Amino acid sequence: MRPQSLYPLKLQPALHVKVWGGRRLASHLNKKLPTRDPYGEAWELHDSALIVNGALRGMSLGELTRRDGGELIGAGPGQTESFPLLAKFIDANAWLSIQVHPDDAQARLLEGEPRGKTEAWVVLHAEPGARLVTGLRRGTTPAQLAAAIRRQQLDPLLAYAVVERGDVLYIPANTVHALGPGLLIYEIQQSSDTTYRLHDWGRLGLDGEPRELHIEKGLRVANLGSPPEVARPEGDLLVDGRYFRTWRHRLLDEPLAIDCNGRFQSLTCIDGSMRVDARGHESIALAKGETCLMPACLDRFTLVGSGIVLRSCQS
Repeated sequence: MRPQSLYPLKLQPALHVKVWGGRRLASHLNKKLPTRDPYGEAWELHDSALIVNGALRGMSLGELTRRDGGELIGAGPGQTESFPLLAKFIDANAWLSIQVHPDDAQARLLEGEPRGKTEAWVVLHAEPGARLVTGLRRGTTPAQLAAAIRRQQLDPLLAYAVVERGDVLYIPANTVHALGPGLLIYEIQQSSDTTYRLHDWGRLGLDGEPRELHIEKGLRVANLGSPPEVARPEGDLLVDGRYFRTWRHRLLDEPLAIDCNGRFQSLTCIDGSMRVDARGHESIALAKGETCLMPACLDRFTLVGSGIVLRSCQS
């Protein structure tokens, strides 16, 4: 396929039922949930997302990446056998597990995977008093952490933060972390699902069995340094990390022109509605909760409408 045959791609997310999930993906983001199960995640940008417009309708983003990776992804780190970033919505109706992710080198060594998992959370909705685990308390030693995990007495070692809508937490790989109940999150991360659970609150999974813990690997990769701090960015740039950047654009009926600069651009509408225009291509309408992808081979595009969009790309 020639580069000029790529066009703005509207994506259908992959929905995931989770034991800690709820119904906010429907009530807050207008997602059509097919069953009454607790849906915890909508993977908006990922190999599993399906293209729903134009000549490539029905193809997965992973298939297109393997076929046209250079034109689709453009500049930035990572190989083109799989899409390098994952953007998702997370509805936490209960505590997620206390967990930690490996970095790139550890993922290759321990799992044979090409990427670790650095991520960031943008809080879209928070019930009063909703909390995150942001890391471990200063001074925690490896021996203390190991003993606390095995005794299921991890709570005294955890660093917590109360968050509100608009808060952002950048979570480097190796950070012990967890989402608490009452939160709806936009997450941008390296495309990896390697998770080491250290503690799961003693609950059972959807199959009625305890979910697997990964204590030895988790202890091996956990960072005992100072936890990251929750931020409240005032400008458009919310995250400026090693692997990805995320902006929040507020549209008030004035067109906003954006250059691709040789990198794909992921657009997720979190409020209102808008139109995405790229010269020579059919426009895309984005409503609240919808995502589209602008391939790297497109020069620039324009957003028109009234609402809020989160834009993510590789660093």
